[in-house]
Amino acid sequence: MYILNYIVFDLEFNSGFNENKITVPETIIKQKRHCLFEIIHIGAVKLDENFRKISGFNELVKPQIYHRINPFVENLTGITMDSLANENHFNVVYNNFLQFMGDSTSVLCVWGLSDIKELFNNVEYYKLNTTKLSKEYINVQFYASKYFNYPKGTNIGLSKAVDLLNIESNNNYHNAFYDACYTSEVLKKIYNDTFKIDTYCYSKNFTPKSKSNSNSKVCEEALFNQFEKMYHRKITTEEKSMIKLAYMMGKTNQFTTN
Repeated sequence: MYILNYIVFDLEFNSGFNENKITVPETIIKQKRHCLFEIIHIGAVKLDENFRKISGFNELVKPQIYHRINPFVENLTGITMDSLANENHFNVVYNNFLQFMGDSTSVLCVWGLSDIKELFNNVEYYKLNTTKLSKEYINVQFYASKYFNYPKGTNIGLSKAVDLLNIESNNNYHNAFYDACYTSEVLKKIYNDTFKIDTYCYSKNFTPKSKSNSNSKVCEEALFNQFEKMYHRKITTEEKSMIKLAYMMGKTNQFTTN
């Protein structure tokens, strides 16, 4: 019998920071170039074909690549290295996640494509099996943006969608499990026959650097000075962290469009 489940999931991930000021073994540097964003939290809600909740998934991940939490990530999520110290490594959590999904046909539901891309990136990095991981997905953010008539190329934020749809919330955002719960509630509210299930085509986003530019790096001082010139004011420490993180995210090409 054909059984369809919707797996609404969300991730929190960590990235490096100020690495030019830290002595890091070359082997570790190469690892980080292959996996710029390391998953540290997976949250999910399983819905049946009628969008009734079946179960939930909520597990933190003990890091193996980055051994310090980016201050911006820590401030945003509240996740610390101490809170991850006794958690399972990614291979164990990933296997638990697959068991949570079960053997039925599943459609991954995400708020934007970055989470599904980083899930496949981390699975590929650890050389784990992807055959049981569904590649069918629904980008809930895309349809929510259409539902609220956002201009093409712009996306509505999760908290904004929750507010506009009068979904009860405690403002516990940037927590993978809570964000998955909110996304599932948005999906229930706006789903209609125009929704299409897409197929995710995974491709590695890492391109090895040539020897000629392997030592090149961004001058952070010049970068921040340019922003201060543009906005005619000093930028804060938090804003500097956001700029650096956005730069790293841009290097993955995960937000480029045709």
